[in-house]
Amino acid sequence: MDAPTHPKNTNAFFLQAGLSFGVALLSMVLAVVYLPVDPWIRAFLGLGVLYLTTSAFTLAKCVRDSQENQAVHARLDQARVDKILAEHDPFRPVS
Repeated sequence: MDAPTHPKNTNAFFLQAGLSFGVALLSMVLAVVYLPVDPWIRAFLGLGVLYLTTSAFTLAKCVRDSQENQAVHARLDQARVDKILAEHDPFRPVS
């Protein structure tokens, strides 16, 4: 019995996600640059944008790693069950 396959993301989905991220980041950077405030406030907001961006990448990596780890455990568990079922002989006499 094969392990259930999970749907893969398409190239169009990756393109959409990348473009969406790029547009959001660019619009935020432009908003901070052209905001009519003192330079130190602009720098503070820019630092916030940078921190939020790096935090988003870190969170995405942690979620991906967790999902990959769960997939590995599921495959190992399935392999153990397959081995037990392959070795099981229901007609063997009990001793």
